[in-house]
Amino acid sequence: MTGWLALLRRLPPETAHRTALRAARLAPALPVPRSERLRTRLGPIDLPHPLGLAAGFDKDGEAVSGLLRLGFSFVEVGTVTPRPQAGNPRPRLFRLEEDEALVNRMGFNNAGMERVAARLARRHGRGVVGVNIGINRDSGDPVADYRRVYEKLAPLADYVTLNVSSPNTPGLRDLQAAERLRPILEALREAQARLAVARPLLVKIAPDLTEQDLAALVETAVACGVAGLIVGNTTVSRPQGLRSPLAREPGGLSGRPLFPLATGALRTTARLARGRLCLLGCGGIFTGADAYAMIRAGASALQIFTALVYRGPRVVRTILRELDALLARDGVARLEDAVGADLA
Repeated sequence: MTGWLALLRRLPPETAHRTALRAARLAPALPVPRSERLRTRLGPIDLPHPLGLAAGFDKDGEAVSGLLRLGFSFVEVGTVTPRPQAGNPRPRLFRLEEDEALVNRMGFNNAGMERVAARLARRHGRGVVGVNIGINRDSGDPVADYRRVYEKLAPLADYVTLNVSSPNTPGLRDLQAAERLRPILEALREAQARLAVARPLLVKIAPDLTEQDLAALVETAVACGVAGLIVGNTTVSRPQGLRSPLAREPGGLSGRPLFPLATGALRTTARLARGRLCLLGCGGIFTGADAYAMIRAGASALQIFTALVYRGPRVVRTILRELDALLARDGVARLEDAVGADLA
């Protein structure tokens, strides 16, 4: 572990996060592999490689350019709600050091869509930026609120992710049910047409859904013109073998222990989608082998978060080098040729 990572680990988790985010604004460019084997697509968007940063690290779009300089091919801002929101009481973020995991119950703390929009409008530089959108805790009309934040932020982003899977906003996960999800997606499709803003729409889903629920969600997404699904968010389950005494803290679990569950959910989703949706793998990716397993399970792009916390920014280069070597070992000339290879 480098010195500064060790120093951050001595700070309370949320303080360390804020410190790392401030430092990211000034981050120097870190070289990452430039291999034709790694090129891929996020829906219609070309990417030089598949590895992006998941929502939650830069909730308010404060350090997008710096985070892109770390080598990510795309960065997802958010989750952003219509109005500013303080989130849940502290402490609400916990390191499970022994498990290389986190538990969070942040509760969509963010500066609100107006401030995030102002930051994104001032952004200069290249790079793919997505925005993850949600609703305020006291929302009385989720359809209207998702539409509001979409209309505000979609013109400023390369893609938009609908978050209906955080476990830390009461009732939010209920919106994954097909009958609740459809009117939201239809409202966003109408807003897209009205704005004449062709931005791919993704839906971020929980890794805890049953196959029956996943099947209904996939069909609803396809029918409503969704570009893809992010599989998945944090889990409310607690896999066997967790060693940290903080493992029973309420909230969503991320990190290494999530990987088997997330990969299984991705594989099931890919079988149900049958190539009709772009799939992003997210959950417990720490190594190139993890990334390769997600790709072979059906993902054409990937996101990390907790690996960045435990391994630092050089984890991006490490994962990509290892992934490129695995593709070369197996004679895979293009990453897309490996997508879903384990589904047969």
